[in-house]
Amino acid sequence: MKVNFDAHGGNLEKEARELDLHAKNIIDASASIVPFNLPKKLRNNIIKTIKNGSIKSYPDRSYFEVKNAISKWHKIEPSMILPGNGASELFTWAARDASLYGTSSLPSPCFGDYQRALRCWNAPYIYSPLPLFWNTREPQHFPIKPKTHVLWITNPHNPTGQLWSRSSIKNLLANYKLVICDEAFISITPGGENQSIIDLTKKHANLVVIRSLTKFLGIAGLRIGYAVANSERLLKWEKIRDPWPVNTLAVNATIFIMKNSILHKKRLKKIHRWVEEEGKWLDKNLSNFSTIKPLPTATNYQLIKSDNSMINIIERLKKRGILLRDCRSFLNLGENWIRISLQKRKQNIKIINSLKYYIN
Repeated sequence: MKVNFDAHGGNLEKEARELDLHAKNIIDASASIVPFNLPKKLRNNIIKTIKNGSIKSYPDRSYFEVKNAISKWHKIEPSMILPGNGASELFTWAARDASLYGTSSLPSPCFGDYQRALRCWNAPYIYSPLPLFWNTREPQHFPIKPKTHVLWITNPHNPTGQLWSRSSIKNLLANYKLVICDEAFISITPGGENQSIIDLTKKHANLVVIRSLTKFLGIAGLRIGYAVANSERLLKWEKIRDPWPVNTLAVNATIFIMKNSILHKKRLKKIHRWVEEEGKWLDKNLSNFSTIKPLPTATNYQLIKSDNSMINIIERLKKRGILLRDCRSFLNLGENWIRISLQKRKQNIKIINSLKYYIN
């Protein structure tokens, strides 16, 4: 299956041009990014980085300070941390290692960037279908055990929103030469950190965990993520990748938020409260429709199954300035599936009211 990244969601500028609307007047529920502004202190820190001339120099190629800041937050050795140009760059290097071990299993439907990364190295992979119905928001047992050399896991899963239990993933580690766990949404998921397996990298050299700060801070344009893995593995990645993959603005923003634990925890608390309140509100209101079924989610996006095709409705809402996630690019889904990312209440109300024009 060829991945269509135009269908990825979050193509706000492109959609704004086509709709002849200002991007600020569009509700982008196609990309799962926190809808809050940057904390004022962090915004001021980024401005300070520009004003003090820090961006005149190349970033520290060792990323010493940012590694230390992240390592202290997770209580893990700095040598086991590698910052990246968003999670996507790190998927590329994880896929290189996967290509050395054999066939990868991609539990599907799944995030399409894994396929892109594997194709960079001509790495073989198969799709392992996940059950598409569940009835709880609570941590669930990872339901499949593919017979391959490498396993890719997303936790919480994208696009379903299911949070897998730490214990069920831990039990899989002995079965694979390499396990790559994408925890991009786990920090913004209420109770998500309890299911994280970052600490297991200390004892399991066959485990790579990849995180993103894009969702947590709402800075998709700044591009910052990090991998946690065996230090020898990450040292090999460092030697063959671009010399300066992470820019100074992203580095300094990460250092600032990781060192300021009060601000960090305050941000997480705000996001978790929003996910809980708006998630329940959206699910309740979507459940009032007779021809669509919202599936339980633990995080800030909700997968929805319709009795009918949603393609025309997606296009009609787009003309109203509302972008929903077309799920046809996800294997095992199709035109009857959409995904809605949580917004603030005002925007969520507008989404529900607009849907009422077209579905029962």
